[in-house]
Amino acid sequence: MPTTARSPKCFAEVDDRRILDWVVDAFRQNGIDEVCFIGGYQIAKVRQDYPDFAFRHNDNWPNNNILASLFYAEDLMDEPFVCCYSDTLFSAPAVRALLAADGDIALVVDTAWLDRYEERSEHPTDDAEKVTVSNGQVTRIHREIAEGDAYGEYIGVAKFSAAGAAQLREHYHRCRESHSGRPWREAKLFEKAYLIHLFQEMLEAGVAMRHVDTPGGYIEIDTQQDFDYARMHWTTRHAGK
Repeated sequence: MPTTARSPKCFAEVDDRRILDWVVDAFRQNGIDEVCFIGGYQIAKVRQDYPDFAFRHNDNWPNNNILASLFYAEDLMDEPFVCCYSDTLFSAPAVRALLAADGDIALVVDTAWLDRYEERSEHPTDDAEKVTVSNGQVTRIHREIAEGDAYGEYIGVAKFSAAGAAQLREHYHRCRESHSGRPWREAKLFEKAYLIHLFQEMLEAGVAMRHVDTPGGYIEIDTQQDFDYARMHWTTRHAGK
């Protein structure tokens, strides 16, 4: 607020383009043209302006969170896919590196993440989705990782092969079956869980996840302060065209 009072956050404009347009452009520069938008809040406005998208309506969005929302598009997970948050700016080169990465699951990690937090007082580092790594693999993903132990911050962009998507689905349904309507990991209810909660569950079960590094080239827009920062600093040059 007040930016999102009358439109979804992804419609906020940075350098005369919507956040959503920056996201779509980063994908299309890398040959990804089929987009499924999962939304709840004011999704009708997105449908109207982006008729070429596929849509999945999270009609329970006030009562769930990122993880549950993603699975409204489970019917599209038989094939490889890339998913992302809709309130982040990230570069086309980061997507290019992700698509070139080996492995069934890969996460994009900002290795210069602390530089951004020097001017981010309203979103402290203890809220960052931090990762630790070893030998090219993510070993932990958690907000409670200490700054000094973190390799970087997960930027919300991940790639799944068909096999990786099958693993994601298997672990999601296993956890939902045993925890639906109950606390799970750090979430008060399973339905309120974040995607990183499932990622950490999978890591603990031995699922391999590669990390793909981007030193910067990423801005999360979570607060008005973030939005103001993005409008000052994000341009076509930073997007990596």
